[in-house]
Amino acid sequence: MTEWEIHGMEFGNCNCSYGCPCQFNALPTYGNCQAVAFIRIDKGHFGPTRLDGLKMAFAVAWPGAVHHGRGAMQPVIDNTADESQRHALLSIMTGKETDEMATFLAVYAAMCDTIREPVYADISLEIDMDGRKATCRAGEVLAGRGEPILNPVTGKEHRAGIVLPNGFEYGQNEVGRGWSTASGAVALQLQDSYAHWCEIHLNRHGRIK
Repeated sequence: MTEWEIHGMEFGNCNCSYGCPCQFNALPTYGNCQAVAFIRIDKGHFGPTRLDGLKMAFAVAWPGAVHHGRGAMQPVIDNTADESQRHALLSIMTGKETDEMATFLAVYAAMCDTIREPVYADISLEIDMDGRKATCRAGEVLAGRGEPILNPVTGKEHRAGIVLPNGFEYGQNEVGRGWSTASGAVALQLQDSYAHWCEIHLNRHGRIK
């Protein structure tokens, strides 16, 4: 297999309630799962191919819980990437050149019956993990934004996070609320639902702790 590693930031938004039962091995809030994710690679490589500064995103939907499968995924890749970088990003995003089920990306791909041809687009990401804020766009295909959860009585920002020492996506995240839309092959609309911000540090063997 090709040795690879990426280190950067992720903003993700799904249709679950703010706590997202999936993070605790419980069934999704409404019985199904829909999500978008935006990833910025600050430093990375795929074999000899450098990935520093590139971005990728995807929309994904399952009719039930993720582990029940039958999902569909729409990958979106930074259109500034050259041919070798595009191959690398798509391979990482779809679980290729990765130990079986070693990363959340590999799990998501394995649980999808359909992975659409990638869309190449301008991807802009503003991700502020400490402030729990995000503004993300991938051409006309995906858009997402995130904000802090607000106390319903005082209106003040409420800070919450999830710690997963053995997590295959992150070790600790920041939780907020998100709004996202996806058009095209995997269309969805998320309104004031679970969102998270996390550091991404992965290689083909899994999360680097």
